[in-house]
Amino acid sequence: MGDQSLHDMLARLRAHLGTGPQMRPSEREQLDKAIGAIGPDAAAGDAGTLLRLERLAVRFEVSHPKLAETLREIADTLGKGGV
Repeated sequence: MGDQSLHDMLARLRAHLGTGPQMRPSEREQLDKAIGAIGPDAAAGDAGTLLRLERLAVRFEVSHPKLAETLREIADTLGKGGV
């Protein structure tokens, strides 16, 4: 997995957070935890990170579609990287 590609997707994810409808604090906290689990050694992480990202993508599909799309791209990239 390219570190730059993942970095770009995380930057896009953060940009989506600044636009669109507001999130509930609990949703933002869950998203922050998921983002925090993604780092330089993400490929050595566990499958729980992928599951968490997918669940968040489903939750945000209607209210934040671009955010959900980016979450799925990140999960896909991590999955291809061996997570």
